[in-house]
Amino acid sequence: MGHPHIQTPHLDRLAAQSLTFTRGFVPSSLCCPSLASIITGRYPHQHEVTANDPPADPSGKKGGRGSSVELAARWDAALDDIPTLPRLLAAQGFLSLQTGKWWQGAFTHGGFTHGMTRGTRHGDAGLKIGREGLQPIYDFIGEARRAEKPFFVWYAPMMPHTPHTPPQRLFEKYQRLTPSADLARYWAMCAWFDETCSELLGYLDGEGLAQNTIVLYLADNGWVQSLDAPVYAPKNKTTPYDLGHRTPILVRWPGKVTPQRTDALASSIDLLPTVLAALGVKAPAGLPGIDLLDRDAVKARKYVLGEDFTVRSQTLEDPAANLLWRWVTDGHWRLIVPRTHEAAGPLKIIPADKYITPDLRETLVAAQPMLFDVQADPREETDLAKQHPDIVADLLAQLDAWWKPQPLVR
Repeated sequence: MGHPHIQTPHLDRLAAQSLTFTRGFVPSSLCCPSLASIITGRYPHQHEVTANDPPADPSGKKGGRGSSVELAARWDAALDDIPTLPRLLAAQGFLSLQTGKWWQGAFTHGGFTHGMTRGTRHGDAGLKIGREGLQPIYDFIGEARRAEKPFFVWYAPMMPHTPHTPPQRLFEKYQRLTPSADLARYWAMCAWFDETCSELLGYLDGEGLAQNTIVLYLADNGWVQSLDAPVYAPKNKTTPYDLGHRTPILVRWPGKVTPQRTDALASSIDLLPTVLAALGVKAPAGLPGIDLLDRDAVKARKYVLGEDFTVRSQTLEDPAANLLWRWVTDGHWRLIVPRTHEAAGPLKIIPADKYITPDLRETLVAAQPMLFDVQADPREETDLAKQHPDIVADLLAQLDAWWKPQPLVR
């Protein structure tokens, strides 16, 4: 992607072998809802996993994940009745393995036949993958081959996510390139992640599996590293801005997918229908995504849409009650619409969420759409909404046609 310092030769090689969408997106800039969208092919307001955690226990008692036992159990079971990719593949005889990040309780809630995560926040034992090697994946693939079953692997390591604990050799390499130790650790984590991808892809090559294996690559949300703390900087993760949602999306299928680099719009909701189409399997009705291997469908797409919610859910009853912003982009212009824009006047109460920084809170108080030219202004520093009301109106119409929640009640 052109970074001047981070070296990811193995991902570069994967990209060169893939249909590479440089303008890919996830619909929500937060781990849990983003992962749920990848595995269901649905937007958060459709699968209803809108936040990282269930609502706080109103009684003040602590149960699972800062909530009550009952609410935590309902949260973990949110995907139980949804046709996730592992469930759809199981119907075709596939075995599936969960590793790494997984927020919906035990791996079985996602429909996986095998897995590492047993039920706590982020992914508990699953988070060892990558950082402590890839043997669980090798063991699983070996088991699937002995059973003569096709396989699906969910490799979602906590990399380059915090904690940033790269090998010393990589930290020292990048420390020479920046005065910020925190930035150097993040860059080193990216390089370490690249090395683990090399191990996984090399295993497929060594076992003679690469030709008959589809590899899909993306990130679950954006991350811009702070220069003076082991945290993310403003305007990316948990926010409605472009840097929180952008990700390359790669599809590699040797002999079946022609390697190509494209700036066509892609979304993580497209992965499930793409896989099903590749297998000749009928997709569930009503999926919003497209088959990324269908050139006509890719060409016909004009917009990508998304939504961002409170980090802790306010209620399990109504996704709109947790909504903070909706957004839409045509690849040139990007419109962000605060949830408060739908209210008749500014709200007196804005959700108390520690992740809503003063600048983000101000966007909710102002209750006005924000328009950015992301080609000329990729960091979205200049709001052009007042200068281009016609573009705002067009993009807002696209948002409302997609999903328009009921107006807020003060």
